Amino acid sequence: MRDRRQPSRMTREGAEDIAAKAFLFLAEESERLGRFMAETGIDPATLKASLGDPATLAAVLGHVLADESALLAFTANAGIRPEDVAKAEAALGGGSHWESS
Repeated sequence: MRDRRQPSRMTREGAEDIAAKAFLFLAEESERLGRFMAETGIDPATLKASLGDPATLAAVLGHVLADESALLAFTANAGIRPEDVAKAEAALGGGSHWESS
C-alpha cells in the first residue's frame, strides 16, 4: 500500500538552515564561491551584507540546484535529500533557476 500523505512542508527556519549549510559548502572552495558570485553578479561586500536576506539564501540554493554535481556533493555532505534543497528554495521564495552564461 502506498503512503498517500502529503509531502512534508519545509519551514522557513529549516529552509534557512539548509541555505546556510549550502553557503558554507560553496565557501569551502574558492572556485565554487567565485562561480556563484560570477553567475549572480554579487560582489563580496554585498554578499556579506545580504547573507541573511531570504532572496540571497534562495539564490544560494538555486545555484546549488542548477549544478547537479554540486547538488549531489552538498546533499551527501549535509546528510539531506536533494529534494529538500528544492523545498527550501521554494520556502524562501525562490524557484527560478539561473542559467549559466
